[in-house]
Amino acid sequence: MTSFLKRLPSVLGALLVTCTVQAQTFPSKPVVLMVPYPVGGVSDVIARTLSSTLAKHLGQPVVVENLGGASGGIAAQKVLNSPSDGYIILQGSPNELILAPLANASIKYRSEDFRLVQMITVNPLVMLARKDFPASNGDELMAYAKRGAAAGKPLTYASVGPGSFYHLLGEHMSKLTAVPMVHVPYKGGAPAVQDLLAGQVDIFMTPYGKGQVQLVEEGKLKAPAVLSATRQQLFSKVPTLDESNALKGFVFDIWAGYFVHKNTPEAVVQVLHKALGEVANDAVVRGQLEAQAMIVPTPRPLAELSKLYADNTAQMRAIAQSMNLQPQ
Repeated sequence: MTSFLKRLPSVLGALLVTCTVQAQTFPSKPVVLMVPYPVGGVSDVIARTLSSTLAKHLGQPVVVENLGGASGGIAAQKVLNSPSDGYIILQGSPNELILAPLANASIKYRSEDFRLVQMITVNPLVMLARKDFPASNGDELMAYAKRGAAAGKPLTYASVGPGSFYHLLGEHMSKLTAVPMVHVPYKGGAPAVQDLLAGQVDIFMTPYGKGQVQLVEEGKLKAPAVLSATRQQLFSKVPTLDESNALKGFVFDIWAGYFVHKNTPEAVVQVLHKALGEVANDAVVRGQLEAQAMIVPTPRPLAELSKLYADNTAQMRAIAQSMNLQPQ
C-alpha cells in the first residue's frame, strides 16, 4: 500500500496527460451518428439536418447510419458493443434507452449504460389516422373506439415496437378509458405511416415534421388530435386531446438527445458536449428543426443533463410498473 501511495502522484499525472491527449486528438477520423430507426422518419430527419454542421465543429465527417429494430434496441446495443471512444454516438430518447429494456427480454442493457451528452429537440406529438378515420377530436375518437370494441373490432394503434413510448401511450389510453385496443408494432415511424396510408392501421401517436403535415394537408392522412397542452402551429386547426372530456389531461411529448457509452473518456465527452452545444445554438440548424415543428432547447451543462436523464428514467420506470409492463 505504501509503495502504491508513493506512485499515486505519477499515476494521476499519467491519467491527466492521457485525458489531455485525447481531448487534443479527438476526433481524428469520421464520427458515426447512429439513428435507431429506418430512413425517412422524424429521427432520421433530425440527424441529417445537423450532421454537416456537427462535422464542421468536430473537424471530421459525420456519417449518419440507420439501424432499426427492437424499438431502437438494436442500434443502442451496437453502440455499447463498439469501443467507448466517442466515435459512435447514439441519437436516442427515453423510448430506446429507458423503455425498450423494460419491454424486450432480448435487450440486456440498462439506461445507466449510456451517458447523455446533449439534448437536441423536444418533439410535440400528433395522433395520425387513416384518411377515412371517422373521428376529428378526442371524444369522437373514444366513441368510435367503444363502438368498435363492442362489435369485436377494436381500434388498432401503431408503434415503433413493443415497449416503445408510443406503445405505452396506446396502453395508457386503453387503461384510462377501459376501452380495449390492439397494438400493431413496426420497426420505425416510416413503415407505420406507410400502413396508415394504406389503411391497414387506425392511428399512430408520433412526433411529426413537415412530411407528416403535408400528408394531412393533402388528405392522405387525418390528424384527429395533438397530444400537447396547446394547439400546434403546424396543426393549428387540430384540437388537443386535453380539450376533450374523454381524454382530459392526456398530454405528452418526447425529447431526443445524443448519448455515448458511459465509459467514454471525460475529455472526449467534453469535446462532444461542446460541439453539440454549438450545433444546437446554430441559427440555421435551429431554424430548420423548428420549421419541422420541433423545439430546440438551450444547451445544458453535463451535470444538469445527468439529472434530467436520471429523473426521466425514474418517471418512465414508474409508468411501466403501473401498467405491469413485462419483458417479452
